[in-house]
Amino acid sequence: MIVLGDEVRTALAAQQPVVALESTIFSNLGLPSPANAEALEICVSAIREEGAVPALTAVLDGVIWAGVPEELYERVLDCSVKVAARGLAAATSQQFPSGATTVSASVVIADRVGIEVFATGGIGGVHRESQLTGDVSADLDAIARHQVMVVSAGAKAFLDLPRTLEYLETQSVPVVGWQTDDFPAFYTRSSGLEVTHRVDDARAAADFHLARRAFGQGGTLLVVPIPSVAELDRDEIDRAINTSLEEVRDLRLAGPSVTPHVLAAVEKATEGDSVSANLALARNNASVAGQVAAAIAAQ
Repeated sequence: MIVLGDEVRTALAAQQPVVALESTIFSNLGLPSPANAEALEICVSAIREEGAVPALTAVLDGVIWAGVPEELYERVLDCSVKVAARGLAAATSQQFPSGATTVSASVVIADRVGIEVFATGGIGGVHRESQLTGDVSADLDAIARHQVMVVSAGAKAFLDLPRTLEYLETQSVPVVGWQTDDFPAFYTRSSGLEVTHRVDDARAAADFHLARRAFGQGGTLLVVPIPSVAELDRDEIDRAINTSLEEVRDLRLAGPSVTPHVLAAVEKATEGDSVSANLALARNNASVAGQVAAAIAAQ
């Protein structure tokens, strides 16, 4: 069962712009406290500044929310259980007390209730050494199957980005650069890989999404580079990632436990600069998503 927050329900009924948000980034599984609360505040504000309504997704007391009421935000911030798309049925049927939604779960929820734009920090993708582990994020298939424009700063930087792009192409997901011809690498503005499509404003992004919808096709990945003032040093990030991935192998971590370990290692290596970068890109993505949602609603 999906429950709409009052503001989200009213906006959807009036065909006003709405932007869905995941909740993992705002939980104990995402950014460290108090940065997670700051991230939620600035993302919600950025969406509102563009004239759109934020729809935070989460599971609370066995109920899937699209538009968590503000009085329940604290429960989202304290959440320590992650719910991906495959876990939504379990979360409701088994009455999970709380669950932070991932990208895949949020995309499913958004599509189900008619929200056409979703904002996140970075999506999951194909993991390094996936040829041995088979580790591919459910985010990619969710984007392929659901008619939602996903706005992100590319995929998380510790993933196999070339294979992630190849997988998206195989699943017929267009990767569209927002005012860029390069695929961002989360903390840095370019991964050195090119994207096949580009848009330079919200109207063009909206037109792209609506054309996909008219053909009955799935979602689109709109990649937005981190603001240049917040970009981190690529060599420093690569060193931190490689060191942390060696630890992942030594500890035999797999699946959902990999991302928190790597992000914590990067935070330590950058002396907290990665958290500031994450906040900057999350806010920027939310702002762009709000602009695109408003442009879609205006059509």
